[in-house]
Amino acid sequence: MDPERARELLAAERSRIEEQIARLEGAPRSEDDGDNGDEAAELYQDEFDDGRDEDLREQLAAVERAEARLAAGTYGLSVESGRPIPDERLEAIPTAELTVDEERAR
Repeated sequence: MDPERARELLAAERSRIEEQIARLEGAPRSEDDGDNGDEAAELYQDEFDDGRDEDLREQLAAVERAEARLAAGTYGLSVESGRPIPDERLEAIPTAELTVDEERAR
C-alpha cells in the first residue's frame, strides 16, 4: 500500500476513535442520589461505557502500533509471518496486523 494512503487511513481511524473517546468522556455519569428507582439501568450504562472506553483505548493503541510499523517501513506486512496483508484488507481495517488466514487461525 502507498505510504501516503496508509497515513490517510490511519489519520482517519485515529480521528474517529478520538472523537468517540471525547464523546464518551463528555457523557454524564450516573450519580447515586439514593432516590433513583432506575439504579440497575444506570449501573449497566456505567459498566457499558467503561467497557466501551477500554475498547476504544485498545483501538487507539492498535493505531499507534500501525503508525510505528508505517514509520519502520513494515506497515502492510503481517507481524506474525511477514507476509503482505492485501490492500483491500488494510482499506477495511487500517490497523490489521495479520493476514485473513492468520486471523482465522487464531
